[in-house]
Amino acid sequence: MKKLLLCTAVATLAFSSVAAEAKGCIKGAIIGGIAGHYAGHGKVGVVAGCVIGHHEANKADAERAQKAQQQHSPNQNGRI
Repeated sequence: MKKLLLCTAVATLAFSSVAAEAKGCIKGAIIGGIAGHYAGHGKVGVVAGCVIGHHEANKADAERAQKAQQQHSPNQNGRI
């Protein structure tokens, strides 16, 4: 029953239209759910995995944007 519920929840998240806002959440939820299952806390693992996955995706996006900005901005001498 728990596996069916978890699979249904993951499938619902995977095919939802809000996936663009849930960057990293689905991947983190799957990994966290598996780790939580083995630790005896599957639901907590899913939630924690989602939060951590979303945070890591945002951090990677910010780093990527910062590198792109540095590449396109002129250096101190005014040259590109």
